[in-house]
Amino acid sequence: MNKLAVAKLPTKGCSSARLDGVSEPNRRFTLKQYTNPPWHGVFAGEDKNRRPRKMLTSRKSTAAEQSHRHSRWLWLLMAACGLVVLIAIFRSPHRQDSLPAAGPDSAAGSRETWVHPTTGRARSSSHSSRPSPAPTAEEVVAAKVVQFGRNRREIAQAIGRRANRAVPPEVEKFFDAVEAGQWEEIKTEFDALAKRSGQYEHSTHSPDLDLFWPAVLDAYGVAEQAHLWPAQKLLDYGEAVLASLRPGMVYVGGTDNGRWIPELLNETSQGEQHIIVTQNALADARYLDYVGTLYGDRMVTLTQEDSQRAFQEYMADAQKRLEHDQKFPNEPKQVRPGEDIRAVDGKAQVSGQAAVMAINEKLLQTLMAKNPGLSFTLQESFPLKGTYADALPLGPLMELHGQDGQNPFTVERAAQSLDYWRNTAQQILSDPEATGSPDVLKSYSHDVVSAANLLAAHSFYSEAEQAYRLATQLWPGNPESIAGLAELLASGGREDEAGQILEDFARKYPDQRKDLERVRAAWRFVGPAPAPQP
Repeated sequence: MNKLAVAKLPTKGCSSARLDGVSEPNRRFTLKQYTNPPWHGVFAGEDKNRRPRKMLTSRKSTAAEQSHRHSRWLWLLMAACGLVVLIAIFRSPHRQDSLPAAGPDSAAGSRETWVHPTTGRARSSSHSSRPSPAPTAEEVVAAKVVQFGRNRREIAQAIGRRANRAVPPEVEKFFDAVEAGQWEEIKTEFDALAKRSGQYEHSTHSPDLDLFWPAVLDAYGVAEQAHLWPAQKLLDYGEAVLASLRPGMVYVGGTDNGRWIPELLNETSQGEQHIIVTQNALADARYLDYVGTLYGDRMVTLTQEDSQRAFQEYMADAQKRLEHDQKFPNEPKQVRPGEDIRAVDGKAQVSGQAAVMAINEKLLQTLMAKNPGLSFTLQESFPLKGTYADALPLGPLMELHGQDGQNPFTVERAAQSLDYWRNTAQQILSDPEATGSPDVLKSYSHDVVSAANLLAAHSFYSEAEQAYRLATQLWPGNPESIAGLAELLASGGREDEAGQILEDFARKYPDQRKDLERVRAAWRFVGPAPAPQP
């Protein structure tokens, strides 16, 4: 059974998680112990040399004789001093001879007699525990996961006390697995809960889990990312995201890694703890209550009324578009790809990813409107067309509502964004640990596509094309980058080149054909304005 190693570290004072198995081999992290040689001072034995006896001389000595005796006395004194030094040198123990023998006593420390080289005064020094080696990245990440899981258990228990409800035993058992660092047990316990969550296809709904489900999903998402990612790459990714945020910024995560890796580091590291939410779960009433519990004292959170209003507005718009398509079948379709809209008893019913994300986008816009004094950054999951108009690139993210009269999206900013991703891609592709991890490559490729989407939406076509190609270099099988690049080329009059790119991709990655068509269809609604003809 895989066990995440736990290092003793100083602690500070929806997108849905995947339920399928993990293809990459399990990793076992073990702690290593090292011993450091003790510090040694200057050792010296007892000085047995005595001062030479004074020479008796005749009172009738001549001046020459006195001078000669004085000279001889000086030489004898110098010889005696030299003899003292030699004895001290030969009596001093060699470094390798003074190392304590291995065993419990040496681990606890040793006592040594140190003689000050000038005063000759001796004092005993005791060396207790030796300094521990710096923890490995695996140990750091494992400790953070345990700390995060313990925090989410405490939140779940606090929610239960507030509602006068006991935390279900199966939820406590899940958190036991997280704090024990047992990945297989974590996944087993989570899978059992997920089947009753009502969140996934074919899952049932157990109302007794509703209060605690968001905390469970949070802890599992963090543990899963720690399991999937090489530890150092996980730390690098999370630190890059958090370092790009200005003080007080709200971070809106999208993908699994984009949500839970920064969240893990945000809550278990020194420095400011930013507000972190996810765009993917804003349409879930349980998640809105959870965000209120986490951040209700720091921001104006969304209410159930906000959620209901966004849903009603979307439904009214969806029904109009469905009626248009039914009345005018020969005109361009207004129902978007990924929207499953049906008329039942004269009313529209919708499902599908595009529908859920459209509601989430409305709720995100509402959240920003309710907090005009806060700045928001986004790591998008599904492209949110309404956020592009006044957004700016911000390192690996985009800053929402970042543009104003004094802060425009300039050519220089576009070049800086492309340079950022060019340098990042070069670092990733030259790192064997990163190139050996499909999760790392896919995640960075997705983030570059998001940057390319933003560049294309603001008519920086050359920079967008280069960014799409960078994303393809990171993950050649990415249908998002291929679809975005093909649409960009076709809109610029390069239809043959676009068609060849799509044909080559379909031939190399036949399993991605359905995803490619889905992304291409969606891109027509969120992609760039037509590029100028050459």
